[in-house]
Amino acid sequence: MELQYVQGKPLFTNINKVPKQYSYLTNNIETDVIIVGGGVTGSILGYYFSKHNIKCVILEKHRIGYCSTGLTTSLLQYELDDKLSDLMETTTKQDVIRSYELGQKALREIDGIINEYGNKCDYMKKDTLLYTSKKLERNEIYEEYKVRKENGFDVDFIDESNNPFSFDLKAGVYSNNGGAQFDPYKYTHQLLDICLKRGVRVYENTKVVKVDYESSGVVVETSYGYKVRAAKIIVATGYNTELFTKRNFGTKTTTYNIATKPISDFSGWHNRVLIRDNYLAYNYYRTTLDNRIIIGGEDIRFVPDIFNEKMAEEKYNILEQRLKSMFKDIKDIEVEYKYCGAFASTKDNLGFIGEDPDNNKLWYCLGYGANGILFSMLGGMMLSDLYLGKRNDDLKLFKVDRFDN
Repeated sequence: MELQYVQGKPLFTNINKVPKQYSYLTNNIETDVIIVGGGVTGSILGYYFSKHNIKCVILEKHRIGYCSTGLTTSLLQYELDDKLSDLMETTTKQDVIRSYELGQKALREIDGIINEYGNKCDYMKKDTLLYTSKKLERNEIYEEYKVRKENGFDVDFIDESNNPFSFDLKAGVYSNNGGAQFDPYKYTHQLLDICLKRGVRVYENTKVVKVDYESSGVVVETSYGYKVRAAKIIVATGYNTELFTKRNFGTKTTTYNIATKPISDFSGWHNRVLIRDNYLAYNYYRTTLDNRIIIGGEDIRFVPDIFNEKMAEEKYNILEQRLKSMFKDIKDIEVEYKYCGAFASTKDNLGFIGEDPDNNKLWYCLGYGANGILFSMLGGMMLSDLYLGKRNDDLKLFKVDRFDN
């Protein structure tokens, strides 16, 4: 890859066998929609477009489901990265609440897919926790709880008097069924299996090297010289957007993850909920179906083409010690996987979904922020509708040019 967006040994691409190898493009073809990117976002788009009988082709320059998809922890929560009080500086309370509702909608969509097609990706519904260990932050956590409660979200407020966890907690918002988790690599391949049965053509090791826009549509040329012609092109490449636009979409950081060997006892981890703390930068915690723990965070500014191995080891050690000090009753914590990669955030914590403001043949589905997979689910629904002439009013939250003024 041009930039090293992922380093180390990501858990999900190392514990899974490759279920299917896809061919590379060997002839010129035509379709309705070109989806560039064969990770979890590309698979979601393929699922929704094919659901509406829209012909599409997925082009992945490397192997399906690697790169950013391998990096994601797939800790899925309807809430955003920052608390509502912090987000009010760049957006409105109404829009934050609506984004929470859309997050819940995306979670229901995932649940519906699993119910219809089976659980082939270690999917589990989960309660979630946002908490602080600082007394000074108790009031702001309580305000977050109050706003959610007043707007119909199923949340409880916990503090030292009713703390069900073994770690220090001064205040927390506990969201009942507020999230989910799965294996993102398996989920990507499960959706692509559905796509293939609907006629979607999927190519890996097929890099797009040139894009030409014509009056009737768009033509892309791939690394072996073969071309794909379509009406629209959707960029689902995560952070690799340079070929398509010079636009600066968000602030990139490097985030660090570690994953343990399977754990025998999760004492002190109530319901094995998804956990996010209120630190800056925050840390996040989840478990897996095979009883591992994943902890991530310790973000620093992303520097292209530079991997600081010493810095990475320091970050991994911090995460390991934080995990062990937080869950003192878990005795067999042993780190097995260490990996890091690019993470992009925006001022309002939302991704980018919709048309390029200067080119209606160029569309984006960029799930930036901690809710990237949920944003991609929303993108799949809204962009497939848009192709059929139905514009969803919620697209305005994800406008590509919303920060231009």
